[in-house]
Amino acid sequence: MKLWQKNTGSKKEVENFTIGRDPEFDIILAPFDVLGSMAHAIMLEKIGLLSVAERNVLLRGLKEIYFEIEKGQFKIEEGVEDVHSQVEFLLTQRFGEVGKKLHSGRSRNDQVLVDLKLFYRAAIRDLVEESQELFHELIRLSEKHKNNLMPGYTHTQLAMPSSFGLWFGSFAEGLSEDMALLEAAYKLANKNPLGSAAGYGSSFPLDRTMTTELLGFDDLHHNVINAQNSRGKTEKNLAFALSGIGGTLNKLAADVCIFMNQHFAFISFPDNLTTGSSIMPHKKNPDVFELIRAKTNQIQGIPNTVTLLLTNMTTGYHRDLQLLKEAIFPGLDSLLDCLRMTTFMLKEIKVKENILSDSFYKHVFSVEVVNKLVLEGMPFRDAYKKVGMDIESDEFNPDQNKVIHTHEGSIGRLCNKEITEKMKKSISDFNFRKAEKSLMALLDRSF
Repeated sequence: MKLWQKNTGSKKEVENFTIGRDPEFDIILAPFDVLGSMAHAIMLEKIGLLSVAERNVLLRGLKEIYFEIEKGQFKIEEGVEDVHSQVEFLLTQRFGEVGKKLHSGRSRNDQVLVDLKLFYRAAIRDLVEESQELFHELIRLSEKHKNNLMPGYTHTQLAMPSSFGLWFGSFAEGLSEDMALLEAAYKLANKNPLGSAAGYGSSFPLDRTMTTELLGFDDLHHNVINAQNSRGKTEKNLAFALSGIGGTLNKLAADVCIFMNQHFAFISFPDNLTTGSSIMPHKKNPDVFELIRAKTNQIQGIPNTVTLLLTNMTTGYHRDLQLLKEAIFPGLDSLLDCLRMTTFMLKEIKVKENILSDSFYKHVFSVEVVNKLVLEGMPFRDAYKKVGMDIESDEFNPDQNKVIHTHEGSIGRLCNKEITEKMKKSISDFNFRKAEKSLMALLDRSF
C-alpha cells in the first residue's frame, strides 16, 4: 500500500530500487512519526478539519501505536511502502474512515521532515549525555594525574615536558568546544517544518505555531520552501558536529595506541580489555582504540558524503535526500558506541609514573633551562645558544624532577574548574527539558 497509489503501482524492480534501506530506518523514525501525527491531529481539530470526537479517536489510536512501537510490537508490513503508510493503514484498519482524514494539510515531504527533526533532537541529546560522561572521566583523570609528568611531542619528536593531567584535560576541553558545533546542529533540528507540505504550503488554514508548541520546537521554519530546503542543511550541520567529536576521539585513540607501545609504555590496561595474538603469547593489542580510531575516521568522512549528495540539487524535494539517512543514522550509532567505549576503557587506564626521570628524556627540559637562564638575566638568544652547545657537547644535565609552569592552562595550573564551567554552560544552552516536557504532555493528554 502506498499513500500516492491509484489504480496502478510501480514495477517491482523500480519499487525495490527506490525503497532501498528505508524500511530499516523507518522503524527508527516510527515513534517520532506518531508524535508528529498527534500534534497534526490536534491542530486539524482546531481549524475545523476534524471534529473533537474524530480527533480523540485518532489520538487514542496514535497513542496505542506509539506504545506498540515502544514494546517492539510494530512492524511495516509486506507491501506497505513506509512508516507513514503503515501508521495510516493501522488507523484506518482499526478505526475506519477517520484514519483517512489524518493526512489532510500535509505531504510526506513535511511528514518525514518533522520525523527527522524530532529524531535528530533525541539523538543529539544522547550524544550530549555520552559526551558529558566522557568529559567527567577525563577531568577526573586529569586531576588524579596532574603531577605525573610525561614528554610532549611536536613533529612526533621529543619536545617539552607535559603531564598526564594536561593530556587528559586537553580532550576534556576539546569535548566542551565540540558542543558548540552540536548546539548549532540542534538549533537547526529544533525548528518545525510541519505545515510546509510539499514545500509550497497549503490552502488549508494550518496553525503552524500550534504544532511548533505542541512538539516543543523552539521555532518554526517560516518560509515553506526554506522548510523543505532545510533537509540536507540540517544533516550537513549535524555531520560536521559528528565529525568534530569524532576528531577529538580520534586523536585520543591514536595517542593511546602509541603510548601503549612497548617503546613508550606510558599507559596500560588490564589484560581483559586488550586482545592477544594467535601465535605471539606476549601480545596485548589495543584493538578497542584501533577500532575507535578507524570508526572516527569514517565519521569524519560523513560531511564529505553529505556535501556530495547535496551538490547541484535545486530547490524543493528530491529523492536523492533519502540517501542522507544512510550516512547520518549509522554515523550517530557509531559515534555513540565510540563515546561509550572510550569512557569504559579510560576508567581502567593505568599511568606510568616518573617517566621523565629517565635520562633518555633529559632533552625535553632544554626550554626549561633556557627560560631559567633568561629569568636570571641572560638574553634569550644567548641562553638558547648556550643550551644548544651544551646539548651538542653532551654537557646538558637538567633537573628532571622539577617543572615550574604557572600560567593558565599549563602543567601547574590546569584550569579544570574553568573548563568544567565551560562544559556546564554548553550543556545548559541546549535546554532539552523544554522538548521533553512538550512530548510528555502530548502523550499524557486525556481524550
